[in-house]
Amino acid sequence: MDLKYFDISEFDSPDLQGTAILHMDSEFLLLLDQIREQYGRPIHINSGYRTAERNRMVGGKADSAHLRGLAADLRCDNSRDRHDLLEAIFSVGIHRVGIAKSFIHIDNDKSKAERVVWLYS
Repeated sequence: MDLKYFDISEFDSPDLQGTAILHMDSEFLLLLDQIREQYGRPIHINSGYRTAERNRMVGGKADSAHLRGLAADLRCDNSRDRHDLLEAIFSVGIHRVGIAKSFIHIDNDKSKAERVVWLYS
């Protein structure tokens, strides 16, 4: 898969190199490229695909979309960038968003409720 703004390795689980190419959903990755295009600035990927072990280690939910390559946590730690990034996220049709102080979680997991935004404490 050819991405314009990201290297597929940015989505690897930190505990196992090469996992993103095998497990990240290609449709989701294309949406991320579109988000980056709209946003107009670099985006750092905090977390993409996660192995089950990595997911447990970071306290992820047992049914996390990260386990199926349908999620990414995007570094974002100020209100102006948060606004602009959310605008780009919604513009490409992502409607599952979690907001934390230092990142924004997005996923495209069709098995879960759509049009939801939640906060991390």
